[in-house]
Amino acid sequence: MIEARKKKPETTTALSGDGSVSASVAFSVYLVSGLFLAVGFWVAHNVYAVDLVSDPYRTLRLIWSIEFPVVAIVYSLFRQKPDECSYWRAAARSIIGLVTGALVNALGAIVLGAPVGLQYLWKTINWSLLMSVFTFVPAAAVFGASWADWHRMFSCMKPTSNRDYMITVPAYGAIIGAWFGAWPMPLDWERPWQEWPISVSYGAIGGYIAGKLVSLVLIIFKKRHLNAKLD
Repeated sequence: MIEARKKKPETTTALSGDGSVSASVAFSVYLVSGLFLAVGFWVAHNVYAVDLVSDPYRTLRLIWSIEFPVVAIVYSLFRQKPDECSYWRAAARSIIGLVTGALVNALGAIVLGAPVGLQYLWKTINWSLLMSVFTFVPAAAVFGASWADWHRMFSCMKPTSNRDYMITVPAYGAIIGAWFGAWPMPLDWERPWQEWPISVSYGAIGGYIAGKLVSLVLIIFKKRHLNAKLD
């Protein structure tokens, strides 16, 4: 008598058996997210005839609203424990991460000197949502509410896998870029791009892109280092 074997339900995941991510997969993720970031700028410039200098509120809203679904969809593929967490649950966690991250980024910006007032409210909200897409959404989709993983990566700065590099390095790049972007704001240059949050947004986007490149280099270097140890 042949016994029927129960098959485990297949899960959608982009991870290999040991939880690592190949350099080619990481490059594909960065390429897709980078292209949609460019699409946001293209739509703002060519469809609505605005940019960060002329209308930062509308431009930031377009960029984050186009970039967020892509980041949520892609990073949900790399979720931790895919047998226990469905793809759609990971995608839903990214929405919570978007809102939570926006609140944290907005409060952090205000504490560090961002202007407060009704004329800056929607600019700050949309800048915070964009920063949340860069910093909180990937980690929320992958780790959910796992405090141990959040603490390990962002407080202790101890990434242990290529997936961790894909989350932490671009996030830190965006934060550092925003910090450098804030430097020209108090200077007496009387340039329109010195207004909040224009230069900070340019800095965050530039740092985010640079972080992706650095993390890709780290992933490639780590792979070569492991191969050299095996040899």
